Amino acid sequence: MKIRNGWRATLVIALLATTPALAQTPKKGGTFTYMIPADAPPSLDGHKENTFATLQATAPFYSTLIAVNPDNPSSTTDFVCDLCTEMPKPTDDGKTYTFKIRKDVKFHDGTPLSAADVALSWQYIVHPPKGVSSARESYMVMVDTVENPDPETVVFKLKFATSAFLPALADPYAYIYKKETLEKDPSWFEKNVMGSGPFKFSAYEIGQSIKGTRNPDYYHAGQPYLDGFVAIFAAKQSVRVDAIRADRAVTEFRGMPPSARDELVKELGDKVTVQTSDWNCVNLLTPNQKKKPFDDVKVRRALALAIDQWKGAPALSKIATVHTVGGLVFPGSPLAATKDELIKMSAFSTDMDKARAEAKKLLKEAGAENLKFELMNRNVDQPYKFIATWAIDEWSKIGVKATQKVLPTGPFYEALRSGSFEVAVEFNCQNLVNPLLDVAKVLPRSVYPENYGGYEDPKLIELYNTMLTETDATKQREKMRAFETYALDTQVDTIMTPWWERIIVARSYMKGWKISPSHYINLNLANIWLDK
Repeated sequence: MKIRNGWRATLVIALLATTPALAQTPKKGGTFTYMIPADAPPSLDGHKENTFATLQATAPFYSTLIAVNPDNPSSTTDFVCDLCTEMPKPTDDGKTYTFKIRKDVKFHDGTPLSAADVALSWQYIVHPPKGVSSARESYMVMVDTVENPDPETVVFKLKFATSAFLPALADPYAYIYKKETLEKDPSWFEKNVMGSGPFKFSAYEIGQSIKGTRNPDYYHAGQPYLDGFVAIFAAKQSVRVDAIRADRAVTEFRGMPPSARDELVKELGDKVTVQTSDWNCVNLLTPNQKKKPFDDVKVRRALALAIDQWKGAPALSKIATVHTVGGLVFPGSPLAATKDELIKMSAFSTDMDKARAEAKKLLKEAGAENLKFELMNRNVDQPYKFIATWAIDEWSKIGVKATQKVLPTGPFYEALRSGSFEVAVEFNCQNLVNPLLDVAKVLPRSVYPENYGGYEDPKLIELYNTMLTETDATKQREKMRAFETYALDTQVDTIMTPWWERIIVARSYMKGWKISPSHYINLNLANIWLDK
């Protein structure tokens, strides 16, 4: 199997099949039922929300300007037009992008979609008016203006050229809303749905299900293939597994643990298929540097040295949704550190006897050889609790006694934001692979609101800004290594754990869909068809 761009090739197993599948002509018709592993989303507004529960419920109803190529969703650089007519070449030294908008698109109420709708939607995302919430405003820091010079054109003018722009523009939450509605009441989309995507909204029962029917006016020829869909909300894994087992649902799009996969494969054989991929999600072990002794880099380094990444990853992968050792950058990206580059950092040592001896020495020098602390964790089994149990065991090997404090999601985030913790199991999970923006998680909270380490560091900010504005690929990679080494090795602002593995089990009659390293993209259902 060919590996593109350094990717670990996506594994697609047609279980118990004896011959390779031939290319098939998509069949039209049928209702596709899938599970959403969550309770009701806080709202239906893609511009406002970050939760996958909103995205997986509403993506089929909306269009975006561009998207990750659904036929090549594992790529970090392959973007295609959704509403535009062709991908533009930047002008003005990479600071101006001009998009021509299709003329054949209608909103579901029958009114035409124009460049004005696209421009205003993006203006609200990039520079939201007072009182309007945009969850992606900080991701678009490079954008100066979004202009609409004529009914067919949208122009993005950047403050500086950066390769982070196009991936940010392909954000799957960047729904194109109707200008008239958006101007009249921006909050309307929190409780209502009206887009131009492959499916029209038909029903929503809060906390139960959301339904859509085929859009006969969809502008991508021949799609969608389905007559409609039903998405069922179910937070409990057992409910979702039972639904797939009983063929009441075809799949879920977040990802299952190995145990659930093995259970379904054992019981259903060739009635299911399995797709796996490295996942653009990772747990971090973050010390609160406002709490002693975690303000001492020697203590933070000791905690990092104690953890055997290379032995831990394969062991954990048998029981948890983790798989690959990596640094700050998603392992499938061209900007990711190689193993040779990783092992130069103390947190990725291959000589654990030496590393743990050094860790004990550092603790003694810091006056913390009898260190005890609480590891705060979120009440989520996969893979949070497994990661915490593993880390606590690793730390015990250098004489550190950590206990796990598990909190429900609300109190967990409250403690993170207030700094009421010593060390926390948190995460960095982004909408799509965009390393230059994804690694911003370790920037000080004054720059990146979702950093909870309790530190300020002008040098870290400087290293990041020089990397963000670098357009030469070779130099950009060098600057990424400098930024990563400073954050993970010099300052030890956080401690990596193995990157997650996405496991999707589906009924074998689901066709046309390919896994990606994100449970946020390739989810408008336009390319899915049922072979039954």
